[in-house]
Amino acid sequence: MVNIQKVAMIGCGFVGATSAFSLVLSGLFSEMVLIDINREKAEGEAMDLTHGLPFSRPMQIYAGDYSDLKDCALIIITAGANQRPEETRLDLVNRNVKIFQSIIPEIVRYNQEAILLVVSNPVDILTYVTLKLSGFPSNRVIGSGTVLDTARLKHLLGEHLEVDSRSVHAFVIGEHGDSELPVWSSANISGIDLKHFCEIQGEMNHTEDMDRLFIDVRDSAYEIIRKKGATYYGIAMAVRRISESIVRNEHSILPISSLISGHYGLEKICMSVPTIVGSTGVEKVLDIPLDETEQQLLMRSAEALQEVLRQVQW
Repeated sequence: MVNIQKVAMIGCGFVGATSAFSLVLSGLFSEMVLIDINREKAEGEAMDLTHGLPFSRPMQIYAGDYSDLKDCALIIITAGANQRPEETRLDLVNRNVKIFQSIIPEIVRYNQEAILLVVSNPVDILTYVTLKLSGFPSNRVIGSGTVLDTARLKHLLGEHLEVDSRSVHAFVIGEHGDSELPVWSSANISGIDLKHFCEIQGEMNHTEDMDRLFIDVRDSAYEIIRKKGATYYGIAMAVRRISESIVRNEHSILPISSLISGHYGLEKICMSVPTIVGSTGVEKVLDIPLDETEQQLLMRSAEALQEVLRQVQW
């Protein structure tokens, strides 16, 4: 039986360590185990996090090994090769698949009941690989998907329209990467159609500005990597948001990556569409309405992922 307040972080690089810090601040868990191929790195991160607990909430944080996963309810996987400048997420695939071929069997050896949250890139491919290697039910294997991309879209839209980003309702779906797409057809600002709201704000070049804004969303990771070498704060907060929905059984709608079975006519692929997320992981994948252009772009995104899957060496 799993302990809903116990979480594991596999991989203590920038993303893993920052995600662990975000989860410590969240107060969601009473126990966290950190696992890394470099045991001393995991031990150092655990010590550093533990020293801040007097400013947070009581929690047990320690470096461990795979045997410590036995009662974890949530196992977060951030391990993998780093994305290099000028390298796309899909360029990472074969390097990280090999890493997952060593990680996933060890997880399964000690725990077959947890929810697996894949954060490593390319996240859609690695979520599918994790599903196949683990043999877990598809509802318990999810990827961080386009949760962060959607947050980036909301932030930039909020700035552009001078409104609180939390009042912006819009999704980025498809691949977490170059072929992702925004769903403009249902985007709104607290129920007000996006185009109409733009007009209210005196913004008349709606289509042109939205196209430019989405390019900034899509390419923002590359820009951050060029400037500082890696992205980790935004994804750490996305990991916290997904974890909240699972631990608190919120039934939140998030664009996580999970197995698509018949949705939009697609099969045998993991990618992001709005999904109800709760204590069992994926509760329901939603077929939100798409206009004709969005439907075509989603098919292209799926085709790009399927082409990579055909080339995966595993």
